[in-house]
Amino acid sequence: MSVRAIMLFATVIALHTAQAATVWSGLVMARNAAQPTPVPAQLDPIEGTLRGAFGYNQFEIIGEATKTLKTGEEDWLAGSRYFSLHVDAKGETPNAGYLLNLKLYKEKDLLLETDAKLSKRSPLVIKGPLVGDGQLLLVLVVQ
Repeated sequence: MSVRAIMLFATVIALHTAQAATVWSGLVMARNAAQPTPVPAQLDPIEGTLRGAFGYNQFEIIGEATKTLKTGEEDWLAGSRYFSLHVDAKGETPNAGYLLNLKLYKEKDLLLETDAKLSKRSPLVIKGPLVGDGQLLLVLVVQ
């Protein structure tokens, strides 16, 4: 292998390593409250989107996980008392995002399984089941 080829190979590896991304995933209870609490810091950048899309004025994180994607094929679990979100990353997309397999469980019962694309430019928010006086939201954000 020539010196030039080795340098090019090293540059490609360095660029790939530098592109590692951190994904925050959360289980969020959305509801309307007479005296809403401030939005959690993790949701602050998308508060307007959440309010506009779902019509709720209060958002509480009941479970969360943060994962750094190095290969784009990691998996992780965001859990709460009753619900858990299993995320299985299937690799990067050509459009600067990730292919994901998502499974939502209520205790041990599978409620939802879906494949989704998470963009580095915008969050992924999925409306889950109604729970009590609120709505469960699945939120994933590339930080």
